[in-house]
Parts: sequence; structure tokens; C-alpha cells
Amino acid sequence: MALLQSKRVILFGIGGVGSWCAECLIRTGLTHLTIVDGDTVQASNLNRQLPATQATLGMPKVEALKARLLEINPDAEIEAICTMYNEQCTKDGPFDLSQYDYVIDAIDSVADKTDLLLYASRLKGVKIFSSMGAALRFDPTQVTTGELMSIKGDALAKAVRARMKRLDRHPSKKIRCVYSTEQAQKCETRGSLMQVTAVFGLTLASMVIGDLK
Repeated sequence: MALLQSKRVILFGIGGVGSWCAECLIRTGLTHLTIVDGDTVQASNLNRQLPATQATLGMPKVEALKARLLEINPDAEIEAICTMYNEQCTKDGPFDLSQYDYVIDAIDSVADKTDLLLYASRLKGVKIFSSMGAALRFDPTQVTTGELMSIKGDALAKAVRARMKRLDRHPSKKIRCVYSTEQAQKCETRGSLMQVTAVFGLTLASMVIGDLK
């Protein structure tokens, strides 16, 4: 517990995956957490995102989630940054990732996810865990973990690798990811369900906790 309390974690994206990851980390004993997301709570978030309630509609997600996390542990240091991560952020923005022990990626955008993973992989002493695609899956028992370059059957992982190849840039270290072996379902509307996204988020948190053993 003392070791977990000493660690600093930054989490990018606090939607259906990231929000559950954040709560698990705080409930387990983490006390230094930075959450990054530029979105506000929308009605479409109610089916799967932790901070989304009727009372928080229209609020910045980071502020809604910060308030909840502080209700769990008032002594936790929660930094809420209401912005979307992009390549420019690493050049002149608020992110000095070298000050963190763990970088957790739950970003949806392929371009921004790719840039974050490439940037964070160059930092010595910083470990990275990333979420691949949870959308259009129904079965939480098929959620597992693997290394980014060896994941099969996940369209998001494939898109990230393809973008890295086009940029002729490659991660400087292995990146462990959570993903699903379930084939994405064909639906008219692209969406995701809490029983899958929450398991993704809890698995990300378990990667951090398990790394301390």
C-alpha cells in the first residue's frame, strides 16, 4: 500500500474505460492521479461512463470524476486537466510525462493515441499501459492483455501500428495493452457496453497494481 501511495499516474481519457480505471486505482490506494479529458458529460455517456449521471450532464468530465474520487478519498491528490491530448501538447502543453511512474492511455483518436504512445515510450523509467478497442463487443470474458505489436483481431491496434509505420516511428519499449479477442459485432450504430468497457478499465488498473509486486 505504501508503494502504491508513492506512485504518480497520469490517465488520458476518462470515458467508458478510463473512468473505471481511475476509480479502481483510487479505491485501491493510489493517492497521486492526474486525469486528462476535454469532453463534457453527455446523455449518451449514461450507459457506461462512471461520472455520467443526470446531475453531472454538461459538466466537464474531469471535474465530475474528480469530485467523485475525492468523495472516496479526500486526501488524494487529483489533478484534473480539461483538455484533449494531441501532438502539440507534448511540445508546448501541460504534460511533462517524465514526472510520472505510469502513463495510462484510454484515448479513442488513432492519431492522438499513436503520438502519446510514441512519446511516452521514449521516457526512461515510465511504464505505459494502453486500451485498445472495446466498442461493439458484448462478452467481458474475452478481455485479455497483450503487447501492442503482437495483438491480432483488434482494429484499433492495427490502425495504431499502421500509423506508426507511415510515420516511420516505432515505440522505444514494449507497450502492454488491454484488448478483446471477441470479433467486433456488426451494428448499425457504433457503441459500447459497460460490462465490457468497465472490465477494460479495471484491467488497466490491475496492470499498474500488479506491476508493483
